[in-house]
Amino acid sequence: MKKSVLVILSVVLVFMLVSCGASSSKEPNYARFEMEDGGVFYIELYPAVAPETVANFKKLVDEGFYNGIIFHRVAANTLIQGGDPTGTGYYGSDKKIKGEFSSNGFSNKLKHTVGVVSMARSNDYNSASSQFFVCVKDLPGLDGDYAAFGKVVKGMDVVTAISRVPVNGEKPLTDQKIKSATLVDSIN
Repeated sequence: MKKSVLVILSVVLVFMLVSCGASSSKEPNYARFEMEDGGVFYIELYPAVAPETVANFKKLVDEGFYNGIIFHRVAANTLIQGGDPTGTGYYGSDKKIKGEFSSNGFSNKLKHTVGVVSMARSNDYNSASSQFFVCVKDLPGLDGDYAAFGKVVKGMDVVTAISRVPVNGEKPLTDQKIKSATLVDSIN
């Protein structure tokens, strides 16, 4: 009987240790963006929807790539776009990734609805690198042609406020600067 109890306790202990190890090694699936003006928003990332896109985005966030970069494009009450280190909309990171969307032969069923985050690209389907945009309204015309990979789950009011700043064309008259972007395990 004592041996049975000891075996059961050992199995329970091993299970608890394995469970703790598994939960502590879980990768964060949220990105926290703090704007220079103090506004904060959180993006939930969907690696099951667009694995290469999410991995690239996480790598850039982890490296501090987005820190100090502006949202260079504001289409009033439609979308905001950032991720170009020059702030012009013509550049990005050094790495190009495959476009994970149906027009490029990839199954991605995430719709471009309010709050959805997607990768910007040129006419080349595989030209996305670091520029991303956040939908401020439903944009069904983008479905299947851009790699949606996440959604703003807290702080959409911050994103909406950015989409309403005065612009010259689509360039904000005052910089909408990202102070910091970090990967986090949960939303505070």
